[in-house]
Amino acid sequence: MVLVAQLVGALLGLLAVVFGAFGAHLLKKTFTEDQLNRFETGVKYQMYHALLLLMLSFNLNLETGLEKAIIYCIIIGIILFSFSIYGLCISASKGNKIKILGPITPIGGLLLVTGWGLLFYNIVKNYI
Repeated sequence: MVLVAQLVGALLGLLAVVFGAFGAHLLKKTFTEDQLNRFETGVKYQMYHALLLLMLSFNLNLETGLEKAIIYCIIIGIILFSFSIYGLCISASKGNKIKILGPITPIGGLLLVTGWGLLFYNIVKNYI
């Protein structure tokens, strides 16, 4: 599980840089200011959580069910959260907003919150 967290963390970090550059240079011409801000929010959350995955993979064994649940919540959460934002922004800029992606964003956000909550619980459980 450590290797999974490291690989996915590195890949999500790489993609965050690529998407950030893509948004700043290419999409800037076709996005409204609001769409660009939303896209950047997706990129920021993706990078924050890519770094979190890497930090956790270097500091935890990721062997317990709780630790694995933390990693899964973060990975699935960031895919649902950030990638649904990207899809919404890109489709809206082309005049054909994919509305089904709208409800997916908060589900991804809830998984991210759950991952952080489980991390908090894991810290309290192990060190206090």
